[in-house]
Amino acid sequence: MDAIDVLVDAFGRARSDATRAVDGLTAADLVWRPDDGANPIAWLVWHLTRVQDDHVADLAGTEQVYTADGWAPRFDLPLDDASIGYGHTSEQVASVRVDDPGLLTGYLDAVHERTIAYLRTLRSDDLDEVIDDRWDPPVTRGVRLVSVVDDDIQHAGQAAYLAGLAQRRR
Repeated sequence: MDAIDVLVDAFGRARSDATRAVDGLTAADLVWRPDDGANPIAWLVWHLTRVQDDHVADLAGTEQVYTADGWAPRFDLPLDDASIGYGHTSEQVASVRVDDPGLLTGYLDAVHERTIAYLRTLRSDDLDEVIDDRWDPPVTRGVRLVSVVDDDIQHAGQAAYLAGLAQRRR
């Protein structure tokens, strides 16, 4: 297994984790917040997908799936289409209202397909290319991809934890 195969596997696990987290949830479960400062499941899954879409599109030099494939109007959120959730206020987090888990997983599936297609264009050597020299040490393509999949897995785990709490409170 080479480095590209490891990344493909990791992104696949993140997708599976997030999909399992929303499976069988109600609209109320998706937007439930244990307290006013907590991120709900809908926001967590939307955000992890937006970050992946944004970062992979940037690496690939393509338009994001969110805008290119019409996902932004399907979500119909009161946010700028460029928003990925980073730095959201509590009010902005609460504005990510999704009634259908299928909308979240559909967008995640589309971004996952684009991510895997992009990864399949790379060779292991491509992961060493510096893509952002504003950091010390500079960020390579591989480091950026690992950061994205790490963010995805963390948020998918948070969504799964909240899903368990939401189901118990019913």
